[in-house]
This record gives sequence, C-alpha cells and structure tokens, in this order.
Amino acid sequence: MFRKKNKQENPSNNAAKKEEPQKTPIPNSKTEFLDKLKKSIHSPADLIVKKISDSITIAFLDFLIDGKTLNEQILTTLEKVNSTSPKVIKEKLLIAEVDLLTELNKSVHELLIGAVLIHVDGYPELVVAKISSYQSRGLSAPENESQVIGSQVGFNENIATNISLIRRYITNPNLCNEKFVLGTATNTSVSLLYVDGIANEQHVNTVRQRINDLDLTDLIDSAVLAELIDDNSFSMFPQMLLTERPDRFCDGLVSGKVGIMVNGSSMGILCPYSFFEFFQSREDQNLRWPIATFIRLLRFMAILISIFFTPIYVAALTFHYEVIPQPMLVPLSESRAIVPFPPIIEALLLELIIELLREAGARLPTKVGQTIGIVGGIVLGTAAVQAGITSNILIIIIALCALSSFTTPNYLMGNVIRILRFPIIILAGFWGFYGIMLAFCYLIIHLLRQSTLGAPYTAPIYPPRWGDWSDSLIRLPFPLVKRHAANSRSTETGKDTENTLSKEEKVKK
Repeated sequence: MFRKKNKQENPSNNAAKKEEPQKTPIPNSKTEFLDKLKKSIHSPADLIVKKISDSITIAFLDFLIDGKTLNEQILTTLEKVNSTSPKVIKEKLLIAEVDLLTELNKSVHELLIGAVLIHVDGYPELVVAKISSYQSRGLSAPENESQVIGSQVGFNENIATNISLIRRYITNPNLCNEKFVLGTATNTSVSLLYVDGIANEQHVNTVRQRINDLDLTDLIDSAVLAELIDDNSFSMFPQMLLTERPDRFCDGLVSGKVGIMVNGSSMGILCPYSFFEFFQSREDQNLRWPIATFIRLLRFMAILISIFFTPIYVAALTFHYEVIPQPMLVPLSESRAIVPFPPIIEALLLELIIELLREAGARLPTKVGQTIGIVGGIVLGTAAVQAGITSNILIIIIALCALSSFTTPNYLMGNVIRILRFPIIILAGFWGFYGIMLAFCYLIIHLLRQSTLGAPYTAPIYPPRWGDWSDSLIRLPFPLVKRHAANSRSTETGKDTENTLSKEEKVKK
C-alpha cells in the first residue's frame, strides 16, 4: 500500500513506468462519447447526463458541483446558444476556470473532482467548466490544541478552505503553493507551501523530492504522509509537527519552515521541527516573556518527572533503600506492608490502569469519557489501596506522572513521553539506578542521532546555536529574539523609515 520508489531499479523498468498512458481522443459522436464516458467510470448512480439541445449534451457528478452556478451560469448560457462550436461556448461562459480538452482520460479526472463536461456533437473536444463544491464542516475551534489567548479557529478537511485561511494570515506574494496528486486509488491533492526568500531552499527541495519519490495506492490523512517522508520512520519521536491551528502553521511558514496540506485532513504538516520545539505552544508568543519562560521551564521539568519519577521509586525500593530519607522509611514500610507484589509489578499494574482509563476516556463520547476518567480513577485507586494491591505513595507518584505528561502541548510527543516510562520502569526493576542511567544514555544518544530534513533534531542545544536560545528553552523579550532574514530586512527598513521621519521632523522644526 505504502512504499517508496526504489532508486536502484532497472533503468528499463523506470523508463517503462515513466511512459505516459495511452491517450484516448474525444469521440465526435454524442452517443459514442456517452458510452465511453459511462464505461470509464462504470456508470455510477450519481452521474447526471442532460441534453440541452440536439447537439449539446452536459455530464456531471451530482453532489460534487455548485448547483447555483450550474443553473445561473452554464444552463442559462447554453440555452441561448444554438448549434455552435466548443470554442464559442468557452468564450461565452462567465466562469473563472473553463478549459478545452481533447483527451478522455483528463476529462474523466476533471469530472471526478467536480467539473461539468460539455460535449458538442461533431467536435472532438470538450468544454470543461470547473465548478466544484465539496461538502465540509464549518470552521470551529481546535480540539487538540486549545489555548486561552489567541485565535480560536482551526483547519477543517477541505484543502481549499485551509489554504484560504493561510492566505488570510500571510498576504505575501512570495507565499508559494505547489500542488501534487498522490495515491493511484484516491488521487489525493497535496499542497507544498513555503515563503520564497525565507524558507531554506534545500529543505524545500528535499520535501519536494521525497513527495515525488512516493509510490502510494491511497493517501487519506496527513499523519501517514508525515511518517512516509520523515528521516527515520522507525523512531518513536515525531520529526514533523502536525497542527490544526492556522496561526501556528503560518507562524512556522514565516519562520522559514516548509508546510504541507493534504485534502481530507484537518492537520497541517510543518518541517523541519526540532525536539525542543514540540514543547512550545503558540500561546507562548501571546504571553509576557517572564510568564512564557516559566511555563516552558515547567513543561521541561514535567517531562523529567513523567519519565523518571516512577522508575526512581521502583529502583529505590528494590535496590537502593539508602537513598530514601529516614523520615520516609516508616510511612513507606507501613504503606507497603500488605502489598504482595514487588515494586516493579505494582508500578506496571498502576501505569497500565492509567493508560486504560485514558484510552477509554478518549474513545467514549465526550461527556461519558470525562465521567469515566474521573470516577474510574477514584474508584479504582481507592479499591486498589483497600485491597492491598498497591500503596498510597505509589498512587500519588503515578497521578503526578500522569499530570506531568498532560503538560506536553503536542499530542504525538505526549504519547511518546507516556510510552517511554514502561521500558525505563522495567530496567529500573532489574538493575536499579544503573538501568535508569542506561536508559537515559540510550535516549540521549538516540536523540542526538536523529535529524529532521537533514537538520539536527536536538538543535539549538546540540550543535550549540547560541543565537537561537532566545526562543527555545526560554523566551526572551521580542526585541532580543533572533529573527530570520526577512524579518531582519523588514526591521532594518523600519529603522530607516524612522530615521527618515525623524530627519524630516527636525527640518520642519
């Protein structure tokens, strides 16, 4: 279903693949044209064929076209035209997108994406009027990336609506939009977006090449495309950001990133994206810099708590009692006096229960899911302690780790943080602090080896880029934040304008 083209294939095979399909001309006869058209699309029930006059016939797929435009622009114009040529009809139609086609295959493709085919008996060409109208849900607030201050609108599943939202934010003639069609079965439209002069040309070429190298049967969602074109599909860590916020998507474009939109998906792709950028929220830009810096540092501290707090508890109770403070030994021993399981089994059992509650709450309807999460957690936690399956202290630790994992603003990265706890708990149960240190070293090495579009995944920490620290782990005031080249030019232009105005004011004075 999903595979990348093999670059080492036989050149003769590549040449055969690159051969264009056999072109089928448009029949002159109206009857022959309709027969071939119905045969090529297997006579669907929603194919509408309407006879306008003895020589003019139109065909379209119901529910894919704008009925108002069809009635007011096309039918009204055609009723006034007698026996004429396709070129004259094209000139008289007051529609933005009208073409003349002489190939049946291209005409069928236009029909499937919402076009009206106008055939004139005796002519080997068609007038194709593109008046597509797709049904889609209205714009609403993002559900997975909520924020208090800032825009409250999110993408929907219509790529045309999403691109119009992007152009409302970025009214720049340098905003480039390249279109691709992926999937031999779905013919999914994909748009590659970037700002010329700001985006790294090498990154744009890399994404373009990887999209062209894909050989897909179908493409439904942008998450699948992101996994297919990233640097390492076997890593748990996401290397491209999936966002449903137009403001965050546009902020990435004007910062030099490359964006991808997939028709039928409400998530846009931004790349390259480093590890530390996944813990930044768009709302950080709307808050005062001391508050934004505090929240970012709080998120990074929450990552360490979520990943290592439970393994440290398991390691301390299994191998390293000496690290536990003396005042805590008595309550710990009393809490675990009736627990029949070793710490590793106890921790894994509670972590599994938390994940089951989280998954159940996510899959159930919203109102029921919230109730299951709250009531289920209280009931199961209380019952587990009273039954002697677990201790009170471990329940507090598991709850703190769960809360810490929720502070990650990106859903995909949050899933990675939650999953990482399980292997580290197992290592801590077998080798104590040595197992935790082994897991930590492996995690650091893995992150250092990763890349995103060839760029370092751990930038700006490693390799160190001191200029980018102003908006990474912390956020300094905007005058101190390093800007990209275009912003620098605009800033310099603004300074020149201010200097010019000040000189003119001095002259007037």
